[in-house]
Amino acid sequence: MGRRDEFYMRRALELAAEAAQEGEIPVGALIVKDGEIIAEGKNCRERDRSALAHAEMSAIAAACGKLNSWRLSGCEIFVTLEPCPMCAGAIINARIERLVFAAKDSKAGAAGSVANLFHMQFAHKPLVKSGVLAEESKKILQRFFQNILRR
Repeated sequence: MGRRDEFYMRRALELAAEAAQEGEIPVGALIVKDGEIIAEGKNCRERDRSALAHAEMSAIAAACGKLNSWRLSGCEIFVTLEPCPMCAGAIINARIERLVFAAKDSKAGAAGSVANLFHMQFAHKPLVKSGVLAEESKKILQRFFQNILRR
């Protein structure tokens, strides 16, 4: 799974970089089913003026539309930053089978950093893999916040 996970995470990192260029915190996400990217999302909270406009939420909504179902069984989600509680809940509720994320989020991460919703007794528990291209994701985030401090 290593090279395969890196392949998809590289695309998620491209989405994160696009978000940064648009003035958004650089987070990218995509959903894969049967080896095909079926949905993508990037952080767009500033543009949409919505607390719900996280990369994972956008990708999940697009995947549900593509599959015409709220159940995303057989799907994997690749995210550049550890999901927050809202996004972790959406991943669980959508029945996504596997979560792969890059960097840990020590302030809001709900896959082990602050809390771990994926270890709780919910009806569905996706497999979780962390650290895939974590350094690349951290660099994008650090550059973004350094640029904000320079303004």
